[in-house]
Amino acid sequence: MATRQRKPKTIRKGPSHRDRVLEHFAALRVGIGPEHLDEVLAHADRQGMTHLAFLETLLESPAQLRADRLIERRIKEARLPERKTLADFDWAFNAKTIDRARIEELATCEFIRRQDNVVMVGLSGVGKSHIALAVALEACGLGYRVRYTTSADLIADLTASLADQTLPKRLRHYTRPHLLIIDEFGFDRVEREANDDAASLLFKVVHARSRRQSTLLATNVDFKKWPAYLGDPPLAMGLMDRLVDGAIIFKMKGRSYRAFRSEARNAE
Repeated sequence: MATRQRKPKTIRKGPSHRDRVLEHFAALRVGIGPEHLDEVLAHADRQGMTHLAFLETLLESPAQLRADRLIERRIKEARLPERKTLADFDWAFNAKTIDRARIEELATCEFIRRQDNVVMVGLSGVGKSHIALAVALEACGLGYRVRYTTSADLIADLTASLADQTLPKRLRHYTRPHLLIIDEFGFDRVEREANDDAASLLFKVVHARSRRQSTLLATNVDFKKWPAYLGDPPLAMGLMDRLVDGAIIFKMKGRSYRAFRSEARNAE
């Protein structure tokens, strides 16, 4: 009687270590695909890398990509009208009156960590907005939440919130950012003419942020003129007390760069 020969058992192999690693990356939502993994594995073999060096090389690119996306998100949320940097600033134009070292120190954003305020006072066109926007970009890059607004837009927004009874919610919106930039305070007397509550609304924002978060205000109205400008001397003093006391003050003088460029274009 013939003996039936048994067929050898087929050994089913499970997923390879590589496949399992890729599955883990997908489950953890780590942005590392097979191409990148294979490239780094081959590089590690050639270089004889340690386990930690391999992991650092593997994770560096996706980690940087995620960090860049978060920065872009913070910049978008900051609502900056333009992206300005100190590298673009014309330091030579008003070299005698612009303290470059102090401004570059401001761009380290240490004042935000200390929860200090900044007030820039100077005529239109001397570079206040450019510097404020450059500091905002640096702050976003360092992980701080930033919100930019002009004084007129801020007051218009808060005035509208009075009408629909959402003022507390809007105040919280302006209190949350680590840095709130209020630009163009005193520009064309917009704030005072907006409504009778304009000065009070501005005070509410500054008061809510006082000693909690940093506020940077850029203005062409000198401090001694604030009471007359706001039309309410006691309120103006209260605003200055919360905003200016202990703040970093920049008195920016010089020619208007904006006017200079306009004259140069007209002369062509």
